[in-house]
Amino acid sequence: MNETARTPRVAGFALFTLLLTAVFVALGAWQLQRRTAKHELVAALTERLAEPPVALPLPAQWATLTPARDEFRRVSFTATYAATPDAMVYSSGSAVRKDASTPGTWAFLPARLPSGEMVVIDAGFVENTMQDRSVEDRAVKKLVTGAPVVLTGYLRFPEAPSWLTPAANRDKRLWFVRDHPAMASALGWGAVAPFYVDLEQPVPENGIPRPGPLDVHLKDDHLQYAITWFSLAGAVLIAFGVWLKGRRHTVAKP
Repeated sequence: MNETARTPRVAGFALFTLLLTAVFVALGAWQLQRRTAKHELVAALTERLAEPPVALPLPAQWATLTPARDEFRRVSFTATYAATPDAMVYSSGSAVRKDASTPGTWAFLPARLPSGEMVVIDAGFVENTMQDRSVEDRAVKKLVTGAPVVLTGYLRFPEAPSWLTPAANRDKRLWFVRDHPAMASALGWGAVAPFYVDLEQPVPENGIPRPGPLDVHLKDDHLQYAITWFSLAGAVLIAFGVWLKGRRHTVAKP
């Protein structure tokens, strides 16, 4: 192969190497950005979780609430659990509840405010109930007494399902993402607040479902991921250099 034919091949390989390196560097930079954002999130959430509970925002304010500003704010209010079907949300373990590290489900059910609006409550964790509704059914039945109760918890916002999220099992009323508007639509809860409340207290006598305080312990592997991506970028450049040196050595042979 003559030198003219070799030049486009080298140029093409060099362009591919540069593109691949740029992708790896961009992914590394993205992980560093995510690390910074997560540290800021943890600091904000830790501060909010430590604050004393405040009154639940008025319905007229609900449309202005945002996850960035209001997620995990502690609130306290009076409501009455509605006598409607509840929902289960599967969990493999919680990033904000140290006492819910095993597989189980969260019990979601609506509660009516004295003003008539409906707020969805995550009433707590129930262990190992993904395939059997009987434990949660008995527990939730005890909560729905028709009497008002003072609830203290944290404002949370719905999660968006990804393309990997399994579809909800309507027969078992089992979801795999905390999408309370979808639950409300499927189970006939009516119009609900745009947020739900992660219950801190009161705790039922038998502890089922098990509410509790939240504690931020989010996983932070972003630095390791960034180092991996940057290392791959370096490895690609080194591999190209070795290949180019070997090629020139071959060409230089008489």
